[in-house]
Amino acid sequence: MNYLQKYQQQLGLVPDGIIGNKTAQAFMDDLGITDKLFFSHMMGQIAHESGLYKNARENLNYSEAGLLNIFKKYFSGKAGDKSAAFYARQPEKIANLVYANRMGNGDEASGDGWKYRGIFGLQLTGKDNILAFIRYLGLTDDTDPDSLLDNPKNYFLSALFWFKKNGVDKLCTSTKENCIVTVTRRINGGTNGLADRIKQTKIMFKSVGIA
Repeated sequence: MNYLQKYQQQLGLVPDGIIGNKTAQAFMDDLGITDKLFFSHMMGQIAHESGLYKNARENLNYSEAGLLNIFKKYFSGKAGDKSAAFYARQPEKIANLVYANRMGNGDEASGDGWKYRGIFGLQLTGKDNILAFIRYLGLTDDTDPDSLLDNPKNYFLSALFWFKKNGVDKLCTSTKENCIVTVTRRINGGTNGLADRIKQTKIMFKSVGIA
């Protein structure tokens, strides 16, 4: 099951993975959302970012070529202990290096990069962001991020938290494509995957009856 289906099941719905009016209303009620427009934008972005509600934690299983392409500032193409070849296909080591000393994480040896790698539908990343969500849930700082995935509601609640914390909810003002672009830029920092983001968000507009 993907996390959409798991959440449907948790709420006593048929876990068919389809967001019809009944599922949409049940999700909104449980998450405390009253604005269908905001809900549609949020769910559309989650659908894209999560591979249709499948991805739970960031996959850092990169090849040597992948590291030099995506994280080239952290790796050398030459032989040595900071070479891409040395780190390739070692996700935990990769995370601890590329996420060290930023976003509230400690140094490479702390293990924070791996512990606080991307999680949930919008891939909250870094100790600062993930601890803020943990505290939002009323849990203690020593809570294991992985344990939060046991409750499918958290998958969607984390997106609600991030949208509101960063003021993205205030950008969800219309069903027009330029609004989806604005929301995308705030989430992505650019327009990566824009066509699919527009597609998924428009599907949500129809699901809740506003398009």
